[in-house]
Amino acid sequence: MRVGVIGGGPAGLTAALELVRRGAEVVVYEAGDAVGGMARSFDLWGQRVDLGPHRFFSHDDRVNALWLDLVGDDHRRVRRKTRILFRGRFVDYPLRPLDALAGMGLVDGARCLLSYAASARASTPPGPEESFESLMVRRFGRRLFEVFFRSYSEKVWGVPCSQLSADFAIQRIRDFSLGEALRGLWSGIARGRHATAIDAFLYPLGGAGEVYQRMARRIAEAGGEVRCRSPVAALLTAGTEVLGVRLADGSVERHDHIVSTMPLPALVRGLPAAPDAVLASARRLRFRHAALVYLHVDSPRLFPDQWVYVHSPDVRMGRVTNFRNWIPELTRGRSTTILAVEYWHDDGDPMATADRESMVARAEGELRSTGLLTREKVLDGCLVRVPRCYPVYALGYRESIGRIESFLDGYRGLSVIGRAGAFKYNNQDHSMLMGIQAAENILARDGHDLWAVNTDFGTYQEPAATRRSA
Repeated sequence: MRVGVIGGGPAGLTAALELVRRGAEVVVYEAGDAVGGMARSFDLWGQRVDLGPHRFFSHDDRVNALWLDLVGDDHRRVRRKTRILFRGRFVDYPLRPLDALAGMGLVDGARCLLSYAASARASTPPGPEESFESLMVRRFGRRLFEVFFRSYSEKVWGVPCSQLSADFAIQRIRDFSLGEALRGLWSGIARGRHATAIDAFLYPLGGAGEVYQRMARRIAEAGGEVRCRSPVAALLTAGTEVLGVRLADGSVERHDHIVSTMPLPALVRGLPAAPDAVLASARRLRFRHAALVYLHVDSPRLFPDQWVYVHSPDVRMGRVTNFRNWIPELTRGRSTTILAVEYWHDDGDPMATADRESMVARAEGELRSTGLLTREKVLDGCLVRVPRCYPVYALGYRESIGRIESFLDGYRGLSVIGRAGAFKYNNQDHSMLMGIQAAENILARDGHDLWAVNTDFGTYQEPAATRRSA
């Protein structure tokens, strides 16, 4: 069986590796010049960096086993330290609301508690699709939401919190609330800490992208092809049957099956039989883009976190990664520090076309204004753009996705997976699981519902860590 895989990220490469191991003839078409997608790694100023912070964890034994088979002993266990910068103070993350209240001061903290009590009394059951704002007000109170959560969320998503679906928050914080934190403190259990994120994780010696570079090598060793700089323009179809791909250079290649991780709206637009209602649904789906500014800082010691979330509303940056605090192998013996400062934007935002010099100057200025940099000298700067990295769960997105799913399910010879491909806020393990299940569907007719991966918000996978025994 000849299978074409569009995209060389975690989902596409996992599907390709599983397929080629089972005897399929596989070609991976990657538009960029390197594999790994959002989880790729690269060399910079003699050191190794990722596209922001990427750590791996999973509850799924198959995903764990695959990761460990690829990485072997070439990894370290990293003790996670991440915090939130808010009003010039650091607050622990995973979030401890009582710590956050203390950081706000006695008066503001008391006001937040009173606001939570008022919100709890006035709370009504949510409707079929709750907004992020409604959810956070119910769980933490209006005042804590306004002063603590709103700014960062709107930096990331670019829409008012009242227009953002609560789905991504439910996925991340599950049933956590200020009430639960207070009950935990009262009972002496966990002192208000909730397992919303892992405390330690395994990390490859060559960066997060090492996993996918090894995947690509194994695919090639098994007889498959991984072609970088090979963008796919559209699918080749006959009626509702997918026959292959049409590449950007106009050439056509036929396959028995296509696994697509290309952005879902682009996939739909490339299908000639897409009805107007489906095309309209695709137009309503929107991605946020990232601009990552890397700064080479002449200091071996800045702050102890692997990354910091910046909730301060007076700066545009949203997250800062300190690669010196991951594993020693990334620095390769250098005494300098590389920071990655993340900005998110839409098409048409002036930031979308800002040049390297202005973005580097902005990042350095904002770091100094928040105290993350003081007198340390910035030796150099670099700008890396990551398009379509966050699928925006705007209110009503479920209806659009449902209409597109029903339409695509009518095609034979097509599997749709991945963060951009399925328009799902995936971690690496979600995308790898999609790849495994897609391969099983193609060759073993297992009947996995690929659209259902990463929709069970009650069993979100982050509280587990990769296990050596997997």
